[in-house]
Amino acid sequence: MLQIYNTLSKEKQPFTPIVKNKVGLYVCGITVYDLCHMGHARTYLSFDIVLRYLRHLGFEVKYVRNITDVDDKIIQRAQQNNETPGELTQRTITEMHADFAALNLLKPDVEPRVTTHMPEIITVIERLIDKGYAYQSSTGDVLFKVNAYEGYGKLSKQDLSQLVSGIRVQTTSDKHDPLDFILWKGVKEGEISWASPWGEGRPGWHIECSAMNHKHLGEHFDIHGGGSDLIFPHHENEVAQSCCAYDTPYVNTWMHTGMVQINNEKMSKSLDNFFTLRSVLEKHDAETLRFFLMSAHYRSQLSYSQENIDQARASLERFYTSLRDVKANVDVEMSYGGYLAKFEAAMNDDFNMPVAVAVLFDIVKDLNKLDSNSDEAKDTAGALRHLGKILGILENEPEQFLQGDLSQDLTAQIEALIAKRIQARTDKNWASADAIRDELSALGVILEESKTGTTWRKA
Repeated sequence: MLQIYNTLSKEKQPFTPIVKNKVGLYVCGITVYDLCHMGHARTYLSFDIVLRYLRHLGFEVKYVRNITDVDDKIIQRAQQNNETPGELTQRTITEMHADFAALNLLKPDVEPRVTTHMPEIITVIERLIDKGYAYQSSTGDVLFKVNAYEGYGKLSKQDLSQLVSGIRVQTTSDKHDPLDFILWKGVKEGEISWASPWGEGRPGWHIECSAMNHKHLGEHFDIHGGGSDLIFPHHENEVAQSCCAYDTPYVNTWMHTGMVQINNEKMSKSLDNFFTLRSVLEKHDAETLRFFLMSAHYRSQLSYSQENIDQARASLERFYTSLRDVKANVDVEMSYGGYLAKFEAAMNDDFNMPVAVAVLFDIVKDLNKLDSNSDEAKDTAGALRHLGKILGILENEPEQFLQGDLSQDLTAQIEALIAKRIQARTDKNWASADAIRDELSALGVILEESKTGTTWRKA
């Protein structure tokens, strides 16, 4: 049975959906003022595999991932660029979709935007005011009364007496309590705004998710996810406002991903080690990056380094090399060879991707021992392909992955040189064969010779 570590309880718990065989999954999306970074890639790749595995188990999953398209950073960046917030966000959303498609992320079933959910946001705030959990300050802001909710701090395990800073809102002079957080910001000159019962303004950061997941998943749903940096204050505030607005448990299971480090240091612009997903994809193929991102358990820290990327590439080359000369049986039974049971045992243990990947390595060991033309080899290769697909890998043709996206002319040149080298070896002209190998090496080609012949891959 699937067990998931719940941030709320701080332990692994058996997963049982609220409605049999159906799962509501909400993941906090990106504030679209710039290109996605490696931290985003790690979080959304992790939940992409969660989504794929839940569907593999037979659950009907409704996946909602929001877009924050109005925010202080968006307004500031648009002003710097001399464009409207709408122009900025539309461009960055297009770039985000391109990056996510390259990484082979499945599209969410619903991708709501803050700017298209103002009526829902206003409705939630009205409920909180009517129930005595929110108030309007003299500055025009509407704030949530933290002390009115007894459960505040239960998700992040924070002590209210120790919480005096760290809230991602600007402090106002007439807060009832320093911890109260903004639900609605009164309009400032020159900023984008919407009409509301409290005057022109725009939503605060936290209220948007409560309103959007309530609309698309209901008042009480199964799984809410995001990066661990969102546990406090964002998700803590979500719990407070949603539970108070609707008198429900809100979310059963909270999942959070670990942070990405750069060479074992925190990724930060101030440390000059901040990488966008786009810049990394320009240096490394997308499948290698995807494999790297699943190389550590989703809750642990992940260190981005050239060494770790190279290791990920080498692992995929090993997989694809084993598949190279085998016609995989796509109709093989999923339970073939007992591999599925081991794979599911790993994934059922809080989506333990590294252990699941180890099962794929076991398959490769078995496959490499077999005659590539045998039915057993074809079935084993089929099992490798099936399990790889659940993780979103091994969906390319081996030659395409190993040889890369080279021009037709360069590929023809390489093939011609290999043919010349084979002839030189046949003629026992070792000097010529070695010279051709050096020439191929200069082109970035690695030769692989076996009893069945010579193949090559891109270095």
